[in-house]
Amino acid sequence: MSLPRPLSVSSKSSRPLPRRVFLRGLGTALLLAGAGPLQAQAARERLIVSGASGQLGALVVEELLARGADPRDLILVSRTPEELAPYAARGAATRFGDFTQPESLPAAYEGGSRMLLISISAGPDNRPQLHKNAIDAARAVGVRHIVYTSTVDADNQDVRALSAAMHRETEQILRDSGVAWTMLRNHLYADNIVGQAQRMVAEGRVVAQPDEIPTAYVTREDCAAAAAAVLLTPGHEGKVYDITGPRAVLRSDIARIAGEVTGRPVEIVRGLGGEPQASGAIAGFASFDVTSDAVQTLTGRPATSIEALLERHRDELLQATAAPQ
Repeated sequence: MSLPRPLSVSSKSSRPLPRRVFLRGLGTALLLAGAGPLQAQAARERLIVSGASGQLGALVVEELLARGADPRDLILVSRTPEELAPYAARGAATRFGDFTQPESLPAAYEGGSRMLLISISAGPDNRPQLHKNAIDAARAVGVRHIVYTSTVDADNQDVRALSAAMHRETEQILRDSGVAWTMLRNHLYADNIVGQAQRMVAEGRVVAQPDEIPTAYVTREDCAAAAAAVLLTPGHEGKVYDITGPRAVLRSDIARIAGEVTGRPVEIVRGLGGEPQASGAIAGFASFDVTSDAVQTLTGRPATSIEALLERHRDELLQATAAPQ
């Protein structure tokens, strides 16, 4: 295909148009010829990670980069942006933002089009209002899509847990905001299981409680991978995903798996007492046993099993048996 010649300003002048006008015409010609628009014409999608220096946020940033995100397209927001210096050195924008200082948020989110809003996991009772501060600021500066990290059972009115009620209220605020949304309802973190398994192996026994609820624990890494996938791919607006492990397990299951991984069997004692895991009386959740294949659907890889998690930490479990009791 022959490229178009530079066009004249008028029939009375032979002086060519400026280069930017010529390139615009060139791009149009290529598009009409089936070659597609010029790469330089493509709009950049800038992604905000709010809470980027936290445990989950840091994993999300790494996952975004591993999946090919350009660091220059990342806006990383934190109360401690100095901790994000390595990403700044690679071209990412690192900014201060604090939910308790709403005036700091518009500048923190400026220029972003999609945002991961990592919820406050603990702290003040006014967490929905703090989340609203972030949602309002994002909407004000033109963020089009907010991905919120919620919790399983957030929309279940029978759930008594304070955290579920907080997430339920925040989800409604986001739905009412007019911004496109996605809810990532993360289950309890499997990472906390490692310490429990260490104690089980060290003590050689565990008490399995009768009112325990099977729980589909999920690793932070899997939660981060799911969040990165939603940020980087289209079609998730208005959707709710339960981000869980592959199956729900009991305390006795964890003890059995820990024993198999280490070769140090753990005696399972039925009855009351011992360390609570997820009893209905304490947690107030109606369906901790909810499971979903969302991790695999979103990321292309299966969620991490308890077997795989404890095998990864096998040396730590065995070290616990050598520690003085």
